Amino acid sequence: MEKQAILTQLGYGVTPNAQAQLERVINNTVGFEHIEKHLLALHDALKVYHSFVALSSNKDYFKIKNEATGADLIDEVNELISKWATKFKITLEKVPNKNTYYVIGYK
Repeated sequence: MEKQAILTQLGYGVTPNAQAQLERVINNTVGFEHIEKHLLALHDALKVYHSFVALSSNKDYFKIKNEATGADLIDEVNELISKWATKFKITLEKVPNKNTYYVIGYK
């Protein structure tokens, strides 16, 4: 998939800075070619929970941000993310004390 399309699907403008950040994130994500389409599908599935996949501003990784409201919905989204990672053999790193995960790569 074109890098501009990835940025657009994740809600970013296609700017030189965004393209450079995406390039760094892709290069840092082990086996990106195996998870790219699954990552975008997860992003779409999370929208109904006000959650999303984004480029991390702290590290060169994609991040999955669970911004669901209410404990039950937060747990439901965390479970959805966990099942997604297991199904597609994706390594995640949970950010301490937050409902945010870094996508490390394909196992």
